[in-house]
Amino acid sequence: MALGRRVKNLQSSLRGSQIIAAIGIGVAVGCVFAFLFPHGFFSTNQLTKVRHVSDSNSEVDAASCESTEKIDLLKSDIRRLSDKNAELKRQVKELNEKMRLAEQGNRLAHDQVKVLNEPHKAGPFGTVKSLRTNPTVVPDETVNPRLAKILAKVAVRKEIIVALANSNVKEMLELWFTYIKKAKIPNYLVVALDDEILELCKANDVPVYQRDRDESVDAIGKGGGNHAVSGLKFRILREFLQLGYGVLLSDVDIIFLQNPFDHLHRDSDVESMSDGHNNMTAYGFNDVSDEPAMGWARYAHTMRIWVFNSGFFYIRPTVPSIELLDRVAGRLAREDAWDQAVFNEELFFPSHPGYIGLHASKRTLDFYLFMNSKVLFKTVRKDATLKKIKPVIVHVNYHPDKYPRMKAIVEFYLNGKQDALDPFPDGSQ
Repeated sequence: MALGRRVKNLQSSLRGSQIIAAIGIGVAVGCVFAFLFPHGFFSTNQLTKVRHVSDSNSEVDAASCESTEKIDLLKSDIRRLSDKNAELKRQVKELNEKMRLAEQGNRLAHDQVKVLNEPHKAGPFGTVKSLRTNPTVVPDETVNPRLAKILAKVAVRKEIIVALANSNVKEMLELWFTYIKKAKIPNYLVVALDDEILELCKANDVPVYQRDRDESVDAIGKGGGNHAVSGLKFRILREFLQLGYGVLLSDVDIIFLQNPFDHLHRDSDVESMSDGHNNMTAYGFNDVSDEPAMGWARYAHTMRIWVFNSGFFYIRPTVPSIELLDRVAGRLAREDAWDQAVFNEELFFPSHPGYIGLHASKRTLDFYLFMNSKVLFKTVRKDATLKKIKPVIVHVNYHPDKYPRMKAIVEFYLNGKQDALDPFPDGSQ
């Protein structure tokens, strides 16, 4: 028993000695580290660096997000500035064109005043040129403020295509404005002669204008046929000219294939397509009349030209142009006459006893570019070379089956269907 107690006391003593030895070793190691690392094993600088690395990573992430947002904003600004730049270029182009036209108008007005007011000597042979282009009128917006606002929005460089239409020509009108849009022509306007056409245009986003109520005009506009409606245009167009706009008057039986404003000369009061079908008939020729009973004087020379088409002409806002409209409208109100015949008589007849002719300048448009349907169906479609010419417009004025021929013209010129015109006869059946 005594031996067991001694063993236990010895084990307890050994354990106590081990603990004391461990504590002593720990203190010694601590002293060594204190000597070697007086500022601590993990110094403040090292901890600061660790924190800096952590903060840097956070800042990098934040900076990355901010950079993405800035890039997106910059891209948005670039797009906005690019669009603004394009718009400014367009405005500059328009202003340059306006300045050019204004300078041209001023120069022409100056030349006219000089010619009319200043006596001058003629120059050398072959150098003398007469005044060809009349100056435009001063615009007067008080004539029709509502129309003036519409034209200010729709017209381009003070020029516009105008068509009059009632519900009798609804199908053709739809083809008319559909292919004006396809030709990317922005400056056109339909004068609606009844409510059905007004609503049709609004539904198809077509610029439209309806005149204030006028019984004398409305009766013809709503129920009149082609010729009756055609006669109205000479009264209605007057306000457009008074407002200072050049008007390209168009019937609705016309397919537009190119922008006609790119092919005008603007050197005359009136530029019109012709009903002629070749160089002689369109541009004029010397027609010799033979009367055998006169013997030696049997041959008489006459000047012939086929008429201007009153369904497609460009008219500048000049005094002679407005006088032309007044003369034609006045005669149509007094006479039972065809507007196209009266239009040409007033343009071409010279002054003579009892009559003062109109001093308006005129130009015949290229009949292959501004093509009537006689030229197309009688000549062009049968000629391999002429078929390659793309006209500016085709006017189905020679044929009563207008709508199917208009659709065939679209198929031939725009959809490449080479036999689209074949089913139709040269003339009408």
